[in-house]
Amino acid sequence: MQFPGRRKKLIDSSQNDLYDHCLQFYGQPPLENISLTEFETFAVERLKLLKTVENLGVSAEEKKSLKDKLIASSYGLSGATLEEHDVYKVPFQDALDLVRTRKVYLLAGNAYIPHHEIVTIVLNDFRTRLSKALAVTARSLPAVQSDERLQPLLSHLSHAYVGQDYSFQKNIGKISLEQIDALSGKSFPLCMRQLHKALRENHHLRHGGRMQYGLFLKGIGLTLEQALQFWRSEFVKGKVDADKFDKAYAYSVRHMFGKEGKRTDYTPYSCMKVILSNPPSQGDYHGCPFRHSDPELLKQKLQNYKVSPSGINQILELVKGMHYQLACQKYFELTHNVEDAGFSLNHPNQYFTESQKLLGGGREIKKEVDASQRSQENPANVTRPSQANSKQANEEMGDLDSFFQDE
Repeated sequence: MQFPGRRKKLIDSSQNDLYDHCLQFYGQPPLENISLTEFETFAVERLKLLKTVENLGVSAEEKKSLKDKLIASSYGLSGATLEEHDVYKVPFQDALDLVRTRKVYLLAGNAYIPHHEIVTIVLNDFRTRLSKALAVTARSLPAVQSDERLQPLLSHLSHAYVGQDYSFQKNIGKISLEQIDALSGKSFPLCMRQLHKALRENHHLRHGGRMQYGLFLKGIGLTLEQALQFWRSEFVKGKVDADKFDKAYAYSVRHMFGKEGKRTDYTPYSCMKVILSNPPSQGDYHGCPFRHSDPELLKQKLQNYKVSPSGINQILELVKGMHYQLACQKYFELTHNVEDAGFSLNHPNQYFTESQKLLGGGREIKKEVDASQRSQENPANVTRPSQANSKQANEEMGDLDSFFQDE
């Protein structure tokens, strides 16, 4: 993970020996001055790096060439498990416990660590570094807390979304408007089912609901033309005629797709943004049902969707503990009849994608939906995707907010 241009600017030749990589667990942090924008960018990049560390290991070619030696010298390792799991190469002095008990293969000063043993290495090293860093941080904390520029950025960092960018429409054009009713019942998270049901029943959503649901639909593959047709056809069933829609609402839909105003391609809300920002008020249907709904009302909604009593109790216990995303993930497992979802839920569009993978056996979304699916349901509950990225993203969403305001 590189930062073009910045490394040359910050690190001179004498410090190249000290910091041989642009991003690492610093034993001694850099002392140069950086801007607040760069500080936040570096922090988010660090989070992204940590999410990919688990994918790093010995190459398949090297593992294959050392297969027999690895199996012979590594405790609990067989040919089958070697094929299935990663092997890591570390300096042997970092794995002295495993070397002493002869559980790893040694070559050229390196120890080859099976996947099931690497946690010991990482844990011991991290614990040592963390202990030292916490001691230093404790002494520095008063100064950090008194800095009005830095403290808000640090508070914001814990809510930063570093998952997949759903502004890129992988399935663009593969969703038809006729599919939405059926998809809402089987592949929408509860928050989006709620919004879809409210839209079908009331033929209108207030600006918070339009933003949350509109960006979600954009993320699952609706084109601009489809989105305009979808919102117009529903609004004209209520109190808005076609002329008023074109004058008061069509611009905001085009703006959401980056065709008006700043021409920014807006990103669907992540779970964290849905949970933490813009709570719904009377007459609103946006937000996270697990976070913003009364427990008794939530229970009734889950009963309406045929969730088992034991499943409802599990969800309500998670909600009581304020584990809203885990509650939504449990809802996914219960409605898809799986014991383990196999992913960590952090975005409504992720919920949709994983549902389609599961229901389609890993295939891409089908264009066809049979008649029984099309006639199915009016959905009933929705969560707003949350996104807490950068200050710029929040400013952009605030700008988009103004275009969705009711008259």
